[in-house]
Amino acid sequence: MNYPQRFSELPEYAFPRLRTLLGELSPGSNAPVQMTIGDPRHAPPAFVGEVIAEYAPLFMSYPPNDGAPELLSACASWLKRRYGYKADSEREILALNGTREGLYNAAMALCPETKNGLTPAILTPNPFYQVYAVASLSVGAEPVYINATAETGHLPDYDALDAGLLDRTAVVYICSPANPQGATATLEYWSNLLRLADKHDFMIFADECYAEIYRGQPPVGILEAVRITGADPERVVAFHSLSKRSNLAGLRSGFAVSGPKNIARMKQLRTYAGAPLPLPLQMAAARAWSEEEHVEENRTLYAAKFEAAKAILPGMDIPDAGFFLWLPVDDGEQATLKLWAGTGVKVLPGAYLARDTPAGNPGTSFIRAALVGPLDETIDGLTRLRDCLYG
Repeated sequence: MNYPQRFSELPEYAFPRLRTLLGELSPGSNAPVQMTIGDPRHAPPAFVGEVIAEYAPLFMSYPPNDGAPELLSACASWLKRRYGYKADSEREILALNGTREGLYNAAMALCPETKNGLTPAILTPNPFYQVYAVASLSVGAEPVYINATAETGHLPDYDALDAGLLDRTAVVYICSPANPQGATATLEYWSNLLRLADKHDFMIFADECYAEIYRGQPPVGILEAVRITGADPERVVAFHSLSKRSNLAGLRSGFAVSGPKNIARMKQLRTYAGAPLPLPLQMAAARAWSEEEHVEENRTLYAAKFEAAKAILPGMDIPDAGFFLWLPVDDGEQATLKLWAGTGVKVLPGAYLARDTPAGNPGTSFIRAALVGPLDETIDGLTRLRDCLYG
């Protein structure tokens, strides 16, 4: 049987690759600490189960493909509160079955087959959330990985790229707060990227799923920059999620916001190939987008863990947003093996989140540790990590 070759360059996904690395190696503790996956472990808001039970009879009905009016309205209200951005809930917002679906399907719906007569390029920060790469390959574009290192503030410096590459670029992915580094784009960064998009005629897919996990001031969002600069909203598709904000990764609820032309094209694709969220879950999502108390409590829990990280790992770069630590080591794979075998703490080699480039793999000398567990477990895990790798 012949299979398509379009995905032949995809490496093994990060977590199966980690299992292969560790193999049969036993943890060096009877109480292992899991710090690999960004799976929120704080309690979800109590009202979620109540709302789902209240609307359970609606499981009998097919849900609206574009999102229930109540959910779309709640998303629009949140955008106004959070970013001062006014979006038409019917024409400029699309409910998603998790933002990964949207990050993939936006490329399918909006990336052209050619750009200036050439194969389009899709620019991706490196390291990155891996759906960006498979979306690029699915549409026949060339994925181009732009290293985001300490020298560039852990965000890709798209301004420094060759004009010829930018002229054939159709889409730029950007994640802020960044996964895994936690770096956040400033208003100046967003404004420069919007200017670049206008100059070279590409779209920006802004993955802002960690936007509500921060310490101190809330990160500036791209929609704020659109509002302040007067940029064309069709230049941008922004993605938001309840997974991190509300500890509802299993609810699979997110949304995309853009100009009405982009959203219409994304709706068309979703009509044929989408998997809308069941209505009781949409009602629960609408409630979660409408409430802030549980989000503030969530931020407080993360803030305590990051304060602990500062005390346990003095001198390390502790980010102001997100829930990961991006920690420097000599070799990410060897550090992961040593940590697991010696202490029972499981982290992820940074290279598994990045790709090799002519300038090297920016994750090779890093590990990613997720601070998603309880405070006492996090303190224990970070203390073991420090003593093993930095003692």
